[in-house]
Amino acid sequence: MESARLRPTAPRSGAASTSRSRWRSRSATTAVLLTVLGTSLVSPAAPPAAAAPREPRVLAGWEHERPAPGLDVYRGVLADRPGASHWTVTLTGDDGPLRTASAARDLAARLRDAGHSPGTERVTWPRGSDLSGLLGVRVRVGAFEEREGAEALQRALAADGFDAIVEWTGSDGNTGTGETRVNVAVVDPRRFGGSLEASHGAGVAGREKVTDMAAAGTAGDALLAVNAGFFVMEDRDGVPGAPAGIGVYDGEVQSSAVNGRIALVLRGDGLRAELGRLSTVSRISADGARRELDGVNRRPGSIRNCGGVGGDRPTQRPLHDVTCTDAHEVVQFTDELGAATPEGAGVEAVLDARGRVTELRARGGPVPEGGSVLAGTGGGADWLRAHAEPGTRVSLTHRVEDARGRPVRLGGGDDVVNGGPQLVRDGRVALTTGAGGFAHPDDPGFAYAWALKRHPRTMVGVDGRGRLLLVSASGRHPGHSDGLSLHEAARFMDALGARGAMNLDGGGSTAMALRGALLTRPSDAAGERAVGDALLLRN
Repeated sequence: MESARLRPTAPRSGAASTSRSRWRSRSATTAVLLTVLGTSLVSPAAPPAAAAPREPRVLAGWEHERPAPGLDVYRGVLADRPGASHWTVTLTGDDGPLRTASAARDLAARLRDAGHSPGTERVTWPRGSDLSGLLGVRVRVGAFEEREGAEALQRALAADGFDAIVEWTGSDGNTGTGETRVNVAVVDPRRFGGSLEASHGAGVAGREKVTDMAAAGTAGDALLAVNAGFFVMEDRDGVPGAPAGIGVYDGEVQSSAVNGRIALVLRGDGLRAELGRLSTVSRISADGARRELDGVNRRPGSIRNCGGVGGDRPTQRPLHDVTCTDAHEVVQFTDELGAATPEGAGVEAVLDARGRVTELRARGGPVPEGGSVLAGTGGGADWLRAHAEPGTRVSLTHRVEDARGRPVRLGGGDDVVNGGPQLVRDGRVALTTGAGGFAHPDDPGFAYAWALKRHPRTMVGVDGRGRLLLVSASGRHPGHSDGLSLHEAARFMDALGARGAMNLDGGGSTAMALRGALLTRPSDAAGERAVGDALLLRN
């Protein structure tokens, strides 16, 4: 797909929609130390207005509207020649569609012996990624204009003893194929009179649609809204709806970082965004003893996307869509959780608004208003029983650090949302697919399916004029909109003039709404997906 081939697309309607939770001050007992974004973060200084460049050529000819001074919304289609994509049948196995070169040759020979005409295609890492070389080889048979033809071939292959799936080549991410509908919102902080904020909706736990979060609350409907960070979807992986990575709302840590991953920082009115690789360091002290606080608002022992601290298995490095485990943890639940704490083995210490333990109880129960709950398992439960008896004063500290270990100071009204990988750094495509854990060392098929194939995507960046770029791409609709690979997403953000950019949650979570109406076409059959948090632009 080449970004030079463009044509406009018409708006679509959608449902209306929440405001952010209000910031509440905390006592000094449960101090939250959120320490100044360093030079590793992308916060470009805006040049003088006289030196301001024109809009990127990539947006030429796109449908454009200005919903408010300082906010420009563009809608267009990235496409190549008609008919470049088709339906085909991809051979699969225990390890998915990718094989070693020798295994692909052997499979192709067996297919030919059975009377079929296979082709082999090398899949390599694109330039600009922190990974390189051959990812694997896929074997395919047939090319059809209609899906029915590929399905008939799939049945014939199955009768010959071959496992195969039907695929649309427009989703491959190959140059010269595909069609994708894209929305670009450009926010100029010097001219836009409103704010950008992150909202977890009614509570950290639970999920809400972007359109619903945009419409709720007393601050008025959001003018524009997009989905934000990765979140827990299933109960087996933690607390559904809670961030699967760092989440700071109104200056308070509501979820720990996937340490070392890129994150978006919004300060004050949120219009001057910063990007950086962040980590969290949290401590608990009571009765003269100190220990590590393993997480915030997640099920003890379940670290979604990994990247935690202290004894996590199988790794303490980021590993996307994997839930690492640790049998010996203490996790904090805040009163913004919006649900009862998860049940399970271990013990909970209930803290009042002054940080004093009011009771030790079995796991699973309400979080007191203004207070919090500490849930312990294994050695963590033993520590709470020994040092957090009723009447004991407990102190909790949370420290956010940049990639160099320097403190990142945040105050009331500041927000941080997770995501990844990084797409652009210092004005160049710079994908952190490997460093961010979006490639699994023992499973090349994961990165192939998640990163190299086209999907709906949501991206955020900052350009050389200090303007915020919010971008969404619909996908998984063959013949209408295929989506973007991560490399294509990075190239597009680079073409928009981004000095720094990152990927947010995508797939079925991708949503952009303008004045309550969806601009994106949901990829889930059920329609717009409920998500964990959202970015809300208010005027």
